[in-house]
Amino acid sequence: MLEPLRDIRLLDVVDILLVTSLVYTAFAWLRRTQAALVAFGIVILGAIYIVARALDLRLMTWIFQGFFAIFLVIIVVIFQEELRQLFEWLAVWSLRRRGTAPPPGGPTDTLVRCAADFARDHIGALIVLPGKQPIERHIQGGIELHGRLSEPLLKSLFDPHSPGHDGAVIVVNDCVVKFAAHLPLSKDFRQLSGVGTRHSAALGLAELTDALCLVVSEERGQISVARDGRLRGIGELHELGLELQRFFREKHAPERPRRPAWQLLRENWSGKLASLAIVALLWYLFVPGSRLAGMTYPIPVSVINLPSELVLENVDPPVVKGTFTGQRRAFYLFDPRRLEVVIDASLAQLGRRTFEISEANVRYPKELSLESITPSRVRISVRKNTEESGEKTGSSAERKKPSSS
Repeated sequence: MLEPLRDIRLLDVVDILLVTSLVYTAFAWLRRTQAALVAFGIVILGAIYIVARALDLRLMTWIFQGFFAIFLVIIVVIFQEELRQLFEWLAVWSLRRRGTAPPPGGPTDTLVRCAADFARDHIGALIVLPGKQPIERHIQGGIELHGRLSEPLLKSLFDPHSPGHDGAVIVVNDCVVKFAAHLPLSKDFRQLSGVGTRHSAALGLAELTDALCLVVSEERGQISVARDGRLRGIGELHELGLELQRFFREKHAPERPRRPAWQLLRENWSGKLASLAIVALLWYLFVPGSRLAGMTYPIPVSVINLPSELVLENVDPPVVKGTFTGQRRAFYLFDPRRLEVVIDASLAQLGRRTFEISEANVRYPKELSLESITPSRVRISVRKNTEESGEKTGSSAERKKPSSS
């Protein structure tokens, strides 16, 4: 099994490292989404399939082979939203430029004062602050405004008598670009226990993008913040100010200076090592494992359907050699003890002693191809079953014995 490692090239090493970086990035991204449990379930199914193959559980292997035949379609259906987020993230990452400083003063003070007044007066509000990722495709409806952010403007938009007070207000820097907008609702009922639709909408957008959503509960007068798929309540106003300032700093942060490669490797080294192990295993299975290989194994000979009046004395030869070809990965989990040559001796009572070995006589995994069997003939030696003959003779004599009068 170590033979493919002797032929590894420099390009193979580069290939493994590049795919490892992609796999690690995908894992890190999945941990931030609710799809992490689904991905973990798929990994468990893959492990079960490998064990079923190793133990030759044919029904389970057949079922899993049908599942993995449409695996790519299943991935696209299950992770449709996550794949869109990933492509958007890649586009934003590739086009991002050096960050710009936040506007002078920033909207933090205005947002904090408005949130405090809304909470005091039990006025419901939902304010969206977009991050670096686009949010347009997640927003439905809304009315374009493009007005300068101010307390009177926000209070008029969220006034209970305003037609659009139940929607969300989109704030970019110090500008209200849209109001009365509708956001996608979250299905994370664990975090949404005891809260209303505004909180569900805020968390729904925070799960799909890096936006920060500021929520004020109309019933409880509680201020909450949804970000990175988490919804948490704000106890003090200064805590809200710190949260907003942290968000604006990260949104407008300049590019970090490049760090040495060894520092990058030290961060979360266990996750990187696990990604490398997974990619190395996949490379081992699908790159050298897809090449054709041939192996020769000793195969024991079994005799079945021998007539009851005969006793098997000898099989010559008791073991033959079979040569098989197939993809190299088919031999990785292959157990040669599963090989067997079966001879049907039902014709032995007619005097037949030599049997030709064909492919129909050999039991082997169907992903392999049988090339040759040496030798191609097997001779068996049998004798009469004297015990059974004696029993038959005795019973016949007993039946013919005259009865005494």
